[in-house]
Amino acid sequence: MSADDRANLLGDYLRARRALVTPQQAGLTAGSNRRVPGLRREEVAMLAGISADYYLRLERGRDKNPSPQVLESLARVLELDELEQHYLLGLTASRPRPRRRRKSERVPERLHQLLAGVQVPAFVEGRAFDVLASNRLAVALSPRLQPGYNQLRSLLLDPEEQAFQQDWARSAQGFIAAFRNSLGDDVDDPRFVELVGELALSSERFRTLWARHDIRDLDGGTTTVNHPVVGELHLHRDKLPVDNLILVLYYADQGSASDEKLRLLASHAQSAVGIPAPPNSPTAAAHPSAP
Repeated sequence: MSADDRANLLGDYLRARRALVTPQQAGLTAGSNRRVPGLRREEVAMLAGISADYYLRLERGRDKNPSPQVLESLARVLELDELEQHYLLGLTASRPRPRRRRKSERVPERLHQLLAGVQVPAFVEGRAFDVLASNRLAVALSPRLQPGYNQLRSLLLDPEEQAFQQDWARSAQGFIAAFRNSLGDDVDDPRFVELVGELALSSERFRTLWARHDIRDLDGGTTTVNHPVVGELHLHRDKLPVDNLILVLYYADQGSASDEKLRLLASHAQSAVGIPAPPNSPTAAAHPSAP
């Protein structure tokens, strides 16, 4: 990533988001000679109540200190939700960004003990969706939920993970948007640079969705997966922050068919031998799970 790219995060975001708003959504007539899929620069400026020249300076990175009022107007025109508006505000030079010393992603012993004790699939993930620690039930649910794997890489590059996710397209979009939100303006973080570079070279789906600059939280909800042994599972997913890590738990509604299937997996996991971590995994080397 070049210095110019790092210097113009605001412009990149504005360009990406205006390309996603159609003239019809903005209450404008599209006309017949449009060369862009979304709004033109001058249309965004007009709808936001600012000059076209000033908006051009924002996109080109010549002005990095727009007022909150200007950003709120742009957020309204670009139809940003509350999370996206917060992200937009965080890209401006006016928002203080103290240099953060990133903590090492090491799993404390108490979390290993917790993972061993809970009776549902559970694992610990880092900021880049690296799996740092997991219990036997998580590995029984998916062999890709063990230390040494990265969930985003598995989702985009592993055919077995794509078959595992019932709605793979939606899952990919959600994970990539959450990954960008986790990255924020920390574009020099070596782990993020490594993963973005790998996925940009290997996955067309990643390149397409990454260019949209979507932002979202991936902090819970429900999911449906296709397990190769027990079949379809409808699961809840909770994400709980612990220090600078995230504890993830999967569970089913009590007494449901999925709950019974999880019990079968749990019985199998009691005697199953753990699957070894992938050889030469950069994640395993860079993020050891033992304290």
